[in-house]
Amino acid sequence: MTKTIRLAADFNPFPFGRYPSHGEWSGQRFREEWLKPALLAGEAIEVDLDGARGLSPSFLEEAFGGLVRGGFAAKDLISRVRIKSDRDPTLVDTVLIYIRAAKPM
Repeated sequence: MTKTIRLAADFNPFPFGRYPSHGEWSGQRFREEWLKPALLAGEAIEVDLDGARGLSPSFLEEAFGGLVRGGFAAKDLISRVRIKSDRDPTLVDTVLIYIRAAKPM
């Protein structure tokens, strides 16, 4: 079963920043409250980025690259996380680059 997370509707239409100190709707918060719990539950997830505005590289890298630094294998993430963006398909490749480039801690 695949869990769908709609970034704009489920989290916030204006996500911003890497850490909570950068704002309430940070990449770290999205990772910890939405992505990580679904992955730890064994679910495959689809993250729909459409509708979210101003998606910064720092938000996306922290949300998705941070999963690798937090112990998830990049190969596993690539097979279990599907990124969707009809509005800006380049975001799909960007997120995959962040996952592949992140180094486990």
